[in-house]
Amino acid sequence: MAIFPLNTPKNSLLTKIPQVRRRQGKVRDAHITLAHGSGGKAMRDLIDDIFVSNFDNPILAQLEDQASFNLSTLIQQGDRLAFTTDSYVVDPLFFPGSDIGELAVNGTVNDLAVSGAKPLYLTCSVILEEGLPIETLRRVATSMKIAAQKAGVQIVTGDTKVVHRGAADKLFINTAGVGVIPAGINISAHNIQPGDAIIINGELGNHGAAILIARGELALETNIESDCQPLHELVANILQVCPEVHAMRDATRGGLATVLNEFATSSDVGIRLYEESIPVREEVKGICEILGLDPLYLANEGKLVVVVKNEQVDTVLSVMQSHPAGKDACMIGEVIATPPGIVLLKTTFGTERIVDMLVGDQLPRIC
Repeated sequence: MAIFPLNTPKNSLLTKIPQVRRRQGKVRDAHITLAHGSGGKAMRDLIDDIFVSNFDNPILAQLEDQASFNLSTLIQQGDRLAFTTDSYVVDPLFFPGSDIGELAVNGTVNDLAVSGAKPLYLTCSVILEEGLPIETLRRVATSMKIAAQKAGVQIVTGDTKVVHRGAADKLFINTAGVGVIPAGINISAHNIQPGDAIIINGELGNHGAAILIARGELALETNIESDCQPLHELVANILQVCPEVHAMRDATRGGLATVLNEFATSSDVGIRLYEESIPVREEVKGICEILGLDPLYLANEGKLVVVVKNEQVDTVLSVMQSHPAGKDACMIGEVIATPPGIVLLKTTFGTERIVDMLVGDQLPRIC
C-alpha cells in the first residue's frame, strides 16, 4: 500500500460529473464466451448488465477509461492518500460465510483501514474463464455491491478480460482502493517499542478452516464460517480514543505469525505471545491437530492486530469490545527488547518456542 500527500491544487481534477443516460445492455448468454472479452457489443452488454447495474454511481456511470475525483473533497477529509491493490483467486468461489466478491471488497477496504485511512473508492478488474456461468458472475457482482454498500465505498472503474477455457480457474478478481488518512495519524510497524501490547480483535483461523472444509477434500462436518468482514469502522473507533496507535495490520495470508514476524523485523524488537490468551475455536484446533497445521499461520479475513502502549490497553480494548467486529478482542502478547527480530510463544506448558515465518504455504489459494 502506498501513501501520497494531498497537495495538488483543488481544482486540478474533474469537479462536476454530468449525468449520463443511455440504454443499458442485457446479457443473453448462459455462459461466458470469448466474445464477452472482445470489446464489442457482447462485452458492453456484460459490463452493463453485471457490473454497471450493481455498482451504479455517478463516477462509474461515465464509463471512461479512468475515474476522476474532486480533490477539494478529499482534502477536507485528510492530508494523505492511501492506495492499495490486491488480487483474489480463492478456491472455491463460494464458501461458508462469504465468497470471492465480498472477500475482494473487504480485503481491499481493510488494507486501507489499517493505515488509518477512510476507504472511499475501489476498482474492480475481473479475469473470466470461457464457460463460466453468467449466473455465477452475477451472484459475485451482487455480493460485491452489498459489501461495498456496507463498507461505505464506491466501485468506480474496472476492467474485464476473458481467457480460453482451461487458461484460468473460473474467476479471478483484482481490486485497488483509495482512501484518505486524517492529519496526525501515523501508523507504521517502525513505531513499535519494547513495552507495547499486542491486541487482536477475535478468533484466529476461521477463514482458513472454512476454505479447507469447503473444498470437500476431508470428510469433516463443522459450522465454521469465514470471518470475512470490513474493519474500517472498528479502526475508526480505535483511533478516536487512541490516535497514537503504533502499528496495525490485518492478519490474512500467513496469519498472525507472519504479521508479528514482520512487525519484529521492521522495528528490530522481540515479541512474546501467550498461548493461553490467543483465541482459537475448538473446532479450528481440532482441524489443525488432525492435519498437522498451526492456527497461528491460518489465514483470516477479518482479524486486526493492533500494537499500542501498555497504558492504553484498557481504553483500546473497551472501545473494540463495544463494536461487533471486536467483541472478542483481547491482549495476546507484548513487545520485548530482546531477542530482536524474533517472535516467541510462551506455551500452556510454561515453555517457550520460536514462531518463525511461514515456509511454503499451509493452504494455497485461500484469498
